[in-house]
Amino acid sequence: MYWCRLKLLTVTALAGCLLTGSLACKPAETGGSAQYFDIKGYFTADTARLKKLNPYVLKTVRHNGVTETKKVKIENWGQELDTFIGADINRPAWKSSYTIATGDSLLLYKAKTPELKVREIIIKKENDKVKWMVIYIKTENMLYKDVEKLSYYPDSLYLIEKDQHVKLMGNNHYRIQGVIQK
Repeated sequence: MYWCRLKLLTVTALAGCLLTGSLACKPAETGGSAQYFDIKGYFTADTARLKKLNPYVLKTVRHNGVTETKKVKIENWGQELDTFIGADINRPAWKSSYTIATGDSLLLYKAKTPELKVREIIIKKENDKVKWMVIYIKTENMLYKDVEKLSYYPDSLYLIEKDQHVKLMGNNHYRIQGVIQK
């Protein structure tokens, strides 16, 4: 499957960069309003762009193995990509909460403590333009555990994968895939 190979390539490329030392960990910079990559600003701008383009989306929703696919027009891109916007880590309280590793074209943010919901963000850029982004989110307490993987490829694909375990209710697996039609 294409996405499995892509994840393997991403992990392999990142591991190779780490092993060769081409990614360097550095402390977060101070100053300016955005401590880290401005995810909220990026997706706000991209939702406006997508609203203007108004493309068809081949949207597939799967819940616990039951799949439905439809070709749709997205009326509210902000709502459609809200999970991505919610992964913004630029909050004053999180000023020094993420390690930053950079390489030739990769940017990696990793949570320093297990309490942080957004665990990891990997951004691939070429010529200062985002090529793809993968965000890992984990929420856990005594009643439930959510693990999410958000993948975004501008102009082509967004993917939300969520595994949820709720005590007394069991497990749920969700997968929402939107393939942007050109």
